[in-house]
Amino acid sequence: MEKYLLLTPGPVNVTNNVRSAIGSADICHREPDFEALLRSIEDKLLSLFDLSKTSGSKNNATHDYRAVVITGSGSAANESMLSSVVGEKNILIISNGEFGDRLYATSKIYNKNTFLLQFPWGKKLDLKRIRRYLTQQKIDVIAMVHHETSSGRLNSLYEIGGLAKANNATFIVDCVSSAGADVIDVKRNNIAFFSSSSSKAIGSYPGLSFVVGRRSAFESLKHLPAKTSYLNLYTFYSFLSTAMQTPNTPAVPLFFALNQALKNILDEGVTNRYASLQSKADILRKGMKAMGLTFLLKEKDMSSMLTTVYVPAYVDVRVLRDRLRKESIIIYEGKGCFKNKVFQVGSIGDVSIKQIEHFLKTQEAILNNLRPTVKSEAASTIGPDLSVSKLVPLTVLPSLTPEIVQ
Repeated sequence: MEKYLLLTPGPVNVTNNVRSAIGSADICHREPDFEALLRSIEDKLLSLFDLSKTSGSKNNATHDYRAVVITGSGSAANESMLSSVVGEKNILIISNGEFGDRLYATSKIYNKNTFLLQFPWGKKLDLKRIRRYLTQQKIDVIAMVHHETSSGRLNSLYEIGGLAKANNATFIVDCVSSAGADVIDVKRNNIAFFSSSSSKAIGSYPGLSFVVGRRSAFESLKHLPAKTSYLNLYTFYSFLSTAMQTPNTPAVPLFFALNQALKNILDEGVTNRYASLQSKADILRKGMKAMGLTFLLKEKDMSSMLTTVYVPAYVDVRVLRDRLRKESIIIYEGKGCFKNKVFQVGSIGDVSIKQIEHFLKTQEAILNNLRPTVKSEAASTIGPDLSVSKLVPLTVLPSLTPEIVQ
């Protein structure tokens, strides 16, 4: 089967050792082998997010935070949080994109007291409006998305976490596409629980997700009525804390792969991983700007894992995507209000700088080929109307890569 270069926010190209790990030995999930594997994954997750500190005496030390692993996508982890944390209290969903809207839709299924503060897709969250709302309505739980993939905006956690603390509210966060690519300061931002998945910036296969939370926050769920069987968060915590197990049959091969992907990050060094991803994103963005392309967001508001680009006025995004696919390169189209107006390019997974430069050269050639064509009805009307004179040949590309980057 042809190998694609997956320049998407997930799934991603995985490293060879992750690909090998998924074929590790067959083990039973109710045996010590799996318990050791799950313990290894939890330890690595806590280390990744700088949460491995323990409390208590040397002989009876316990983690202040725990990480449960769920067989299911990132949406499963989000549903686990939303169905398990709220009880009969009031939850406020703050949304500025597709995945914030999805949190709201999920919460409404489980929680009758679900409220929504909705902002335009891709726009910055209005703190004054949020603060004013919290003075008018008693809110017990606040939920939001860290990296809103539909636009590529990296929402600030510090301000919302501060508002949650000031209002004595539990703060839960969807970090599905930011974990492993962007710093998540759990303690500073007053986060009780956050979710993520295996298949994005973590660099493993789809099919596993996890929830990291304060031990005390997990314990507080004990007496809340269960609203779901498979995804009850306290059940996962109880099995983890008492037996280092999962409450149901896990996808064991994916656990081996996740363990290896986490080891790769820690071996590289978390700070080094963040710097490497940012370097790749900078090279990608510099190359596209050299072509005259412009972005939906200012670069300071983007995550290092994804770039959202306006479609030139003379290009049908579906044609661009199809032609890149013929070259074995996969990108994302815009969704919702961004459909036919933007495309998205990821820079995570096992992707090298040479491959990013190959993508840029291939894209430039395709855009050059599309210039003379008549703009289709589906082409963008809000993106910049790029003229031929604004497109710069990619002969500038060799100078894009800093000498220090390997």
